Amino acid sequence: MHQNPLLIILGPTAAGKTKLAVSLANEFNGEVLSADSRQIFRDMDIGTGKDLQEYQIGNRQIPYHLINIKQAGEKYNVNLFKEDFYQAFENISKRNKLPILCGGTGMYIHSVLQNHELTAIPKNDELRFKYQDYDKNELQNVLNSYPLALRNQADTSSSKRLVRAIEIAEYLNFNNFNKIERPIIHPLVIGLQSDITTRKNNILNRLEFRLKNGLIEEVENLKLNGVSNEILIFYGLEYKFVASYLAGEIDFETLKERLGIAICQFAKRQMTFFRKMEKDGVQINWLNATQSLDELKLEAIDLINSKFQLK
Repeated sequence: MHQNPLLIILGPTAAGKTKLAVSLANEFNGEVLSADSRQIFRDMDIGTGKDLQEYQIGNRQIPYHLINIKQAGEKYNVNLFKEDFYQAFENISKRNKLPILCGGTGMYIHSVLQNHELTAIPKNDELRFKYQDYDKNELQNVLNSYPLALRNQADTSSSKRLVRAIEIAEYLNFNNFNKIERPIIHPLVIGLQSDITTRKNNILNRLEFRLKNGLIEEVENLKLNGVSNEILIFYGLEYKFVASYLAGEIDFETLKERLGIAICQFAKRQMTFFRKMEKDGVQINWLNATQSLDELKLEAIDLINSKFQLK
């Protein structure tokens, strides 16, 4: 069996990732780690789709991690996620349980798979402003002016990434950077996808359910507890649009229509990011999310047994 196995279940919103992850955790004595940028916050259950009842299978509670670890109103980012992830991952692995990373925040998942410690280097607004009008060739020339050791792992595929590479090289030119030793992870990535029409219907049906079952009240309570509109906007689409509705800026039908469109567009962006991960060398084993849970589980079990030989 591989040392440090990690099962990853990813896919766009409303694909059924949690149900599959929990079912597999029950099958393989695993524990689930959330790869969702918003489920870490307390009192944000409906809008983030925590679906905590799904972690109960019969009389067994499937352990979960990286959910409800921060107060609503706090900020969180990919570097904090990596610290929390590795702490939980090592804890689960030491107990001989299978860690299952489940979620749709591609940047979080990719950060674990690539383990680029240089993501912790802060941005440089002055430098970004300086190079904002440079084309790719000009940016490449700037990057080439730095010592090779400071740019040998740079991603030069776009102007945006070239600016980031220059930013990193500039920082390393004047600062020491101590690399953190991480365990070498052996991942198996399973993705859930469906056709666009099915995905849209799932998203709109789920939105209808959430609006009828407490989403608006959830946002009201967050506001009453001091979470500002600016933070609600930062927390994503559901909170942004409901906050606008509560402020009287849009009516309920407009809220439902615009939010539904926005979530569908978000799901498309998620899929685009996952395709980018594949271009970066991540192998994603795609399964048809329109299958039953039992069918998905059987396919996933075959993949897991062929990769990890857990049983």
